[in-house]
Amino acid sequence: MTNSSRELHQDLRAAITDLCCRFPDSYWRELDAERAYPEAFVQTLTEAGYLGALIPEEYGGSGLGLGEASIILEEINRAGGNAAACHAQMYVMGTLLRHGSAEQKQTYLPQIAAGRLRLQAFAVTEPTTGTNTTQLKTVAVRTGDRYVVNGQKVWISRAEHSDLMLLVARTTPLAEVSKRTDGLSVFLVDLRSAVGNGLTIRPVRTMMNHSTTEVFSTISRCRSRIVSEKRETGFGICSTDSTQNGYSSRLNVSVMGDGSSSGRVRMPRTASYSSVLSAKTRGSSFRSHGRMSMLKPPIS
Repeated sequence: MTNSSRELHQDLRAAITDLCCRFPDSYWRELDAERAYPEAFVQTLTEAGYLGALIPEEYGGSGLGLGEASIILEEINRAGGNAAACHAQMYVMGTLLRHGSAEQKQTYLPQIAAGRLRLQAFAVTEPTTGTNTTQLKTVAVRTGDRYVVNGQKVWISRAEHSDLMLLVARTTPLAEVSKRTDGLSVFLVDLRSAVGNGLTIRPVRTMMNHSTTEVFSTISRCRSRIVSEKRETGFGICSTDSTQNGYSSRLNVSVMGDGSSSGRVRMPRTASYSSVLSAKTRGSSFRSHGRMSMLKPPIS
């Protein structure tokens, strides 16, 4: 690492820390209690340009790398925030960047970089196939210059807080392809017009406040544009690699960002909280605050 890179990273850490100071622990606790989305935090992060970190400068982004992206996520988590509320805005655009047409990139990437559009939902997993993508049941049939999509997706995070969504569907039946990875395509769905016109989003209640949903597309009025027509057959896996690699990289980033935050920040926070809790319950019976509470069954 060069001195200039070290300085950039130090400056980036300091700037993120300063931004996060505006959103103390109480902000996140209140959101969690209300199961609400951190709109103010995400908007502030967007306006500062951090969610466009991986978008090239020619499209209005910062043109930074995964190392810098990991620092952004790490410092958010280090400050007690929740980077998972918006990390997908960083990497989902990778499919569009690598495989979209010149027109699509010029249309969407500058708006995503500026925060005028949110592309932070990626619909792959399904109730009956999970992440076994080659077996997915969602299909898309071409009508004119668009496709009619029918199917169901589940565990699609942030769909309620996105303007656009990438969706993977089968455009050639599995029985008609020589390789299971053929005949899959990626579509760019404009949720602003699709919701209520063939597409339905339903929240999924989970133990954690993760803005997770299930998405139904069962009416012929729900139409979507393919990200790239030139590589329709087998395009899905080729295309989703850009986002899945970003997803895998995000997992690596999470190891560096979220994971190291857990080790260096969240564990001390937990220890501190435990000390406070211990002080509050000191003198109470072990039966009330110790073993009995630990034996409570998990929330179902």
